[in-house]
Amino acid sequence: MNDVDLKKEEVVDNSIDNTTKLDGKDIENKDIDTDEELEEDEALPFPNARVVRLMRESLDPNKQIKSIVKKEMNIFLGNLVKTICKKMNDFDYSYVDYGMFKQAIETFENIQTIELEKIRIIKALEKIKADCDVLVNDVERKFHA
Repeated sequence: MNDVDLKKEEVVDNSIDNTTKLDGKDIENKDIDTDEELEEDEALPFPNARVVRLMRESLDPNKQIKSIVKKEMNIFLGNLVKTICKKMNDFDYSYVDYGMFKQAIETFENIQTIELEKIRIIKALEKIKADCDVLVNDVERKFHA
């Protein structure tokens, strides 16, 4: 066996060790991965449990959240805080007040309005396209008949 085969075998052995049988089904043994989860949790900007709790409040109760989604949501929120802080940092003052905060989050507050405007523009363009199609059909009917 070469080194690659040995590494694959170790991965298979580790995954077998991390699962147990319960009523004929394989389930992961959560106690084994707690050290790794704690290390990952410390690398994230916010406590992961709190982020997941907030997600569950807004999602349907029967939805399952994949671990990668939990992690990426946490990272996204951390990046959002950084972006807002950079905007607030652009002010020449030595303090940050509520007005600066509101101005920094204005883009994010207007996302719903922007989405509605996008839908309105798309509908207007679809109407123009339909009008153009009618005109093309009229021209073809009148001059090719």
